Amino acid sequence: MSRDYEPVPGQWYENLEDEESFRVLTVDEDSELVEIEYLDGEIEEIDLETWHEMDLEQTGEPEGWAESEEDEEEDEEEEDEEDDDDDWDEDEDDEDDDDDWDEDEEDERDGY
Repeated sequence: MSRDYEPVPGQWYENLEDEESFRVLTVDEDSELVEIEYLDGEIEEIDLETWHEMDLEQTGEPEGWAESEEDEEEDEEEEDEEDDDDDWDEDEDDEDDDDDWDEDEEDERDGY
C-alpha cells in the first residue's frame, strides 16, 4: 500500500488513509522504530513494518507550523548561550570596578 517512501528525519508525510500530516523525528535502524510527530505535537513510535503498510505521500512543512516544545527549548538554550557570551564581556569591564572595591575594602581595614 505504501509508495515505498523510506522514513527520513525532518521530512513531512501525509497519511492518506487518516488524512494526517506528520514529520519523522528519528529512525532507529537497530530497533526498527520510527519516531513521528503529528501537527498537534503528539509523538508516536511506529515500527518499520507498520510504516511500509501506510499509504503515505511526501509533503512540505505545513503552513503556520509551530515548532515542538523540545525544539523551542533548544532554541532558547542557544539564545541563553549567546546572552552568556554578552554577559562575559560585561563582566570583563566590571573587573576594573571590582579592583576599586577591593582598594576601598583595604582602606577601611587600614583605618582610612
